[in-house]
Amino acid sequence: MNQLIECVPNFSEGVNVAVIDQIAHAIKNVNGVKLLNVDPGKAANRTVFTFVGSPGAVVEAAYQAIKMAGQLIDMRAQKGEHPRMGTTDVCPLIPIADITMEETVEYAKQLAERVGTELQIPVYLYEDAQPDKRRSNLSVIRAGEYEGFFIKIKQPGWVPDFGPAENDAKRGATVIGARKLLIAYNINLNTQSTELANAIAFDVRESGRSKPERKPGKLRSVKAIGWFIKEYRVAQVSMNLTDTTVTPIHLAFDEVCKAAKDRGVSVTGSELIGLIPLRSLVDAGRYFLRKQQLDDNISEAELIAVAVQAMGLDELAPFEPRARIIEYLLQDN
Repeated sequence: MNQLIECVPNFSEGVNVAVIDQIAHAIKNVNGVKLLNVDPGKAANRTVFTFVGSPGAVVEAAYQAIKMAGQLIDMRAQKGEHPRMGTTDVCPLIPIADITMEETVEYAKQLAERVGTELQIPVYLYEDAQPDKRRSNLSVIRAGEYEGFFIKIKQPGWVPDFGPAENDAKRGATVIGARKLLIAYNINLNTQSTELANAIAFDVRESGRSKPERKPGKLRSVKAIGWFIKEYRVAQVSMNLTDTTVTPIHLAFDEVCKAAKDRGVSVTGSELIGLIPLRSLVDAGRYFLRKQQLDDNISEAELIAVAVQAMGLDELAPFEPRARIIEYLLQDN
């Protein structure tokens, strides 16, 4: 197999279809990459793209997409539920096949340097690409968001890794890096209370809560916040599962169910953002069958169906495995 990198850039536009289509076109125009998924969120005002390809082609496609987003999106008018700091909020590269994380880091740095130098956008490295671990966490970098970066970027310790040390009024700043495969996953609650959703998020996320005293959450390698999605009229616990070998999706779902029950709230279903590895859903299907004391010696398709039903992945929209599972998309392409 040839070297393969996945790129999952998040752009600060989830409503304007024409803008989203033009960014997608910029990606698809690059030979050697395949656009696997485009997942817009209206309330978050954010679109997650997923594409794969050879390292050089992925870097070129990411650059063209970041350039296009900077031309079409104006951060001065951008509002949404999701935290953000620029037109391209974050752009991670993920090693998929025949390539090491160390090699992927070098490609991320190439992309970051080009964006900073040629586009003059402030760029921060994150995760494995960031040598300074005090600023390798995305949420730490993004704290203050677009509005706060005009001051933050001038503070000691927050000079960008590449590009000007001046927040761009139209395009903001961006974060580029290399990381492991991540699952973006939202769990729906039978409440519209952001306060309750946040309390549950603090109960489960690894960093827990800091007030009135520091108390870690129950799930390692999990980031979470609570928000209200006007589009669906539900509050959600919005999570990033940063290492599914530590906390798989089914355990995250179960722990949120427990935390919600403790606060008098019920989980009604969940929502996957972007794509998911096949193994995550197969393992989830086996987990829920064993929990129900049922035989898990069934087909792959049946295990996936069990996982979708148990976690309510189709509550807000139909869940099509061939459009959401990475391995299936790679086969079809």
